[in-house]
Amino acid sequence: MKIVITNDDGIDAPGLDTLYQCARQLGDLVIVAPQQAQSGMAHRVTIRDPIRFDQLGPNRFSIDGTPADCARIALKRFVPDANWLISGINPGANLGSDVYNSGTVAAAREATILGCRAIAISQYIARDQQVDWNVTGYHARPVLQMLLSRDLAPGHFWNVNLPHLLGMDAEPAFEFCGLDIHPHQYTYHQQGDALIYKGTIHERPRDVGKDVAVCFDEHKIAITCLAVGTGDLQG
Repeated sequence: MKIVITNDDGIDAPGLDTLYQCARQLGDLVIVAPQQAQSGMAHRVTIRDPIRFDQLGPNRFSIDGTPADCARIALKRFVPDANWLISGINPGANLGSDVYNSGTVAAAREATILGCRAIAISQYIARDQQVDWNVTGYHARPVLQMLLSRDLAPGHFWNVNLPHLLGMDAEPAFEFCGLDIHPHQYTYHQQGDALIYKGTIHERPRDVGKDVAVCFDEHKIAITCLAVGTGDLQG
């Protein structure tokens, strides 16, 4: 099985290395990731300018483009016979309305558009905490293995969010759940002629049983099946 891995945090991001380490026993991996961080890039693609790349080693490519560009280039040029694309592991949750501005999710969505099965995976970070990537990888591996073995309808992809804080001695449950449609609570404060975004992910509104509450409050791995074009939960 051939698996493309990518992200929106750049080729040298620790989350990408963690994904590589926890997925390398699941298939033959090819890394196609942005040269630099592209967080919040959403589904932007490059069509009018050249996209430069560097081959950094066997099956390792750095792309001067967006996460969606990376998915396109991987599946159109470098690994057209890939069975899966996995995007992540993002340091920070991609839940609810986040899926529309997330570069991590956009890479998985673009792969789905191109007919390749895909997973986006992110690690929620609790307030004033840090990511322990060893712990993240420990918990990501079994859920990825499980999803790779499940049926996935064409036009759909998995969005996975790991809860925080976990330890090696914890075995969090996972739950298949719907996408929470509540917007973030935020405002813009004016400083001179500039407007500064003010908001916090931790206090966002949420419905019981939806992905935000499952990850934040129930401390479960939230798994949502998203449909291209709608963002609706399927199955």
